[in-house]
Amino acid sequence: MADITDSGQPQVSRRQLVKFAGVGATFVAAGSVAAPAQADDEQERGRGSRNRSWRAGDHHVHSEYSGDFDTSVTPPRFHKGADAVYPIVTNAIMAKNFGLTWAMCTDHGGPTHSKVNLEQAYPDLLLSRKLVPEVLQFWGMEFDAPALDHHTLMIPRHDDEAKMLFELESRFAKRDAFPNDPGRDTEAKMVEFLKAAKDMRQKPLVIAHHAARSATGLGVYGQDTPREFRNGNDAAPDVYVGFEGSPGHQAGPLVGGARGGYGSHPTYGGFDQMTARVGGLWDSLLGEGRRWWITATSDSHVHWTRGGSDFWPGEYSKTYVHARQDYADIMDGLRNGRIFVTTGDLVTSLDVTASNRGRKAAAGESLTVRRRDRNDVEIEICFRPLKGKNGNGVRPEIRRVDLIVGEITGPNANRDADTNPTTKVVARFGPDQWRRDGDEYYVRHTLRDVQTNLYARVRGTGTNEDEPLADGKESPWDDLWFYSNPVFVHRV
Repeated sequence: MADITDSGQPQVSRRQLVKFAGVGATFVAAGSVAAPAQADDEQERGRGSRNRSWRAGDHHVHSEYSGDFDTSVTPPRFHKGADAVYPIVTNAIMAKNFGLTWAMCTDHGGPTHSKVNLEQAYPDLLLSRKLVPEVLQFWGMEFDAPALDHHTLMIPRHDDEAKMLFELESRFAKRDAFPNDPGRDTEAKMVEFLKAAKDMRQKPLVIAHHAARSATGLGVYGQDTPREFRNGNDAAPDVYVGFEGSPGHQAGPLVGGARGGYGSHPTYGGFDQMTARVGGLWDSLLGEGRRWWITATSDSHVHWTRGGSDFWPGEYSKTYVHARQDYADIMDGLRNGRIFVTTGDLVTSLDVTASNRGRKAAAGESLTVRRRDRNDVEIEICFRPLKGKNGNGVRPEIRRVDLIVGEITGPNANRDADTNPTTKVVARFGPDQWRRDGDEYYVRHTLRDVQTNLYARVRGTGTNEDEPLADGKESPWDDLWFYSNPVFVHRV
């Protein structure tokens, strides 16, 4: 259980916040930016006695500890603020102001950075937890994954969390060794890292960042490949659990750049091609029955109004987890797929359930359908639009909701497979097909005579595009989407 909660905590004074925010930081005191309405409208949806609700967060945020190193001296000398500029507490303040209840600083590594994390960044995190107790602040980093692009390494909240990160970063991060050790930058080393993480009593989480940012075409991948995702997930299925469906740096077009920093091949509606392409890589992994989830993050370094290409944590992208306001339960939700993601606050809740003969399963869960029973499966989609205004000062409008279904056919002999030809948009729903009940909208669809194992997932948009188009220089605020994670159906 968490040692802090989001209720009954004293407010931090403006003087305290200014003192700890740091000189030169772009700073907004608590309460001076209106949080999206979901902070007030949050509805408890306890399943049984668990009393969970949808809680928004961001697991990919940078602080001033994403710096650089002077390697002309031994040991290397660390300089704060070279890549990202905000103190940890400033990020927490902004996360709170934009409606997040949990967040995580994921700073870049480098030669001997494990020691910087342990001796400098971690004490600042502890202070930030005290100053902004309304936001659960996880410890971890943007891990320099061997042979791959960056990944979230999220450490469970416990007394030895700092030592745990130090052990994993110092042993396995490919850039931590000084002098450089090429032997760390191999696929075998990544698998070794994941196996070591899996065997820890307190298991971390690993989630790939901007997975196709280095891709040069549709299906022409760069640093991260389908084979590597499969190998890592096989090695540690309860640790290596997904990738960013919607990467950060979404404010790029507002300053003349590309969304997500995807300069070689674009995102689609702000989502990585691995997620946005129906029947693409994500569906290929789900079609094997893998529990592989997507998230959405800010990757905040410097706000776009201050020369960067970023939004604040929670300002544009949110990862919602169905959980209690509790470190352990939020990690459990991330580990087990109780997640939906949205940009521009299109929705503040999204429940997708599959049911058959009184049995029901939600996102991340499995519904069992007995072969001797009637094989119709009822899919219910329940969503809540934003009641107030989003970070752009407008109330976004949902124009369509899509139900996407694919078959689960088992392991693919081709480790580089990136398609699932069975995956289809089986139904599209416009406003005239939604049933309203208070602040929520419902859609139901029956999958008739289900004869195969399958999964169902949902997406929605504020655009009129049937499929998300390749992104250009349009404002990200004009191209909003949300995605659920899948619910599984198995016949036995």
